[in-house]
Amino acid sequence: MKQGDSDLIAFGQLGSTFTAVGSQTILPPSGRYIIAVTFLEDLKLDRLIAAGTAYLDSSFNTSDGGAAKSPTNGSVITSTVVIPKGVTIYGRWKELSLAADATAGGGIICYFG
Repeated sequence: MKQGDSDLIAFGQLGSTFTAVGSQTILPPSGRYIIAVTFLEDLKLDRLIAAGTAYLDSSFNTSDGGAAKSPTNGSVITSTVVIPKGVTIYGRWKELSLAADATAGGGIICYFG
């Protein structure tokens, strides 16, 4: 892989998807992960599951304690936490869904890498 290829991956050139529907599960294509999520309105997450690979086990999530693994630790992202419009979160996740009260409004864009 060339440096330019990894730059493209970092900017979501391996695909993306959009949803504005609560409880719709987003799963990345086979062999890929959700690497960034941009919020187009204030929303809450129902599920955000870290990829869990041994060397990249530090993405926050909503299960298994939810906090990032050592040395960073941190707090669980619960379904009561509102992530504001315009925020982009970065990590390595294998599954995501919005809280059930999300309506067909602004939604989110998930980027794959």
